[in-house]
Amino acid sequence: MTQLFGLIGHPVGHSLSPAMHNDAFQRLGIDAHYQAFDIDPAQFGTAIQGLKALGIKGFNVTIPYKVDIMEHLDEIDPLAQAIGAVNTVCNVEGRYVGYNTDGEGYVKSLLQVVNEKELSAKNVLIIGAGGAAKAIFYTLASQTEQPKVIYLANRTVQKAEALIGACPIEVKAEAVSLLHAKELLQEVDIVINTTSVGMHPNIDEEPLALQRVQEGAVVSDIIYNPLETKWLKNAGQAGAVAHNGVGMFIMQGALAFEKWTGRAPDTKAMEEIVLKHLNHKK
Repeated sequence: MTQLFGLIGHPVGHSLSPAMHNDAFQRLGIDAHYQAFDIDPAQFGTAIQGLKALGIKGFNVTIPYKVDIMEHLDEIDPLAQAIGAVNTVCNVEGRYVGYNTDGEGYVKSLLQVVNEKELSAKNVLIIGAGGAAKAIFYTLASQTEQPKVIYLANRTVQKAEALIGACPIEVKAEAVSLLHAKELLQEVDIVINTTSVGMHPNIDEEPLALQRVQEGAVVSDIIYNPLETKWLKNAGQAGAVAHNGVGMFIMQGALAFEKWTGRAPDTKAMEEIVLKHLNHKK
């Protein structure tokens, strides 16, 4: 019998996850299907019960349900509990267990351009203090080789301070204003935008001016549509290393796939699927 997997969110029509996961199932000869479910907020609880009644084997969770899903689960992974959000759910012998693969997926993609052993010598600046920032911050903090220092810049500094204060892992970190962040560009090695600033259709917006960015610094954007935001284009022109959000999207999906099936998907094939759907080719 074909196993059912899926994505829940609202809206989900734009998602590339079904194409990516169904291709991976086919490549590995797994009899399974991945379906996107657009759930009306008013029907959320009923819809989750319906998916459980269908015996869904696992599903991803996207906006706006990464927090709401938690009360419907039997168990939550400690890191996901600390982050306060779940993006991956596994059916473990009828018990639904929640994980967060966003942060780990991002860090895996970052380590493709930054040497893991050198992470402890890096100063990191994270822009934003929302759910994605929290997942990335906590995951960086949980690395064996923590960054030298992590600056968290946000329009509301108190929100960044609260995020740092709630982290269950001891890490050297400081909350700063966006104005102070511009000055810090002279001394940070990795800059990460976790906000939606610059995402399609608002492609002319930038989260932070890069006039002071160091040559050779990694400027990273979790946005992948467009593939090269205006911010990343300016980073490249300033001599920085531009790193887009495709890798995070693929790696978080690959980690979810592995949790569901116990098998590692072909991440290169996943990347080709995503780039093809974004009308880009490498």
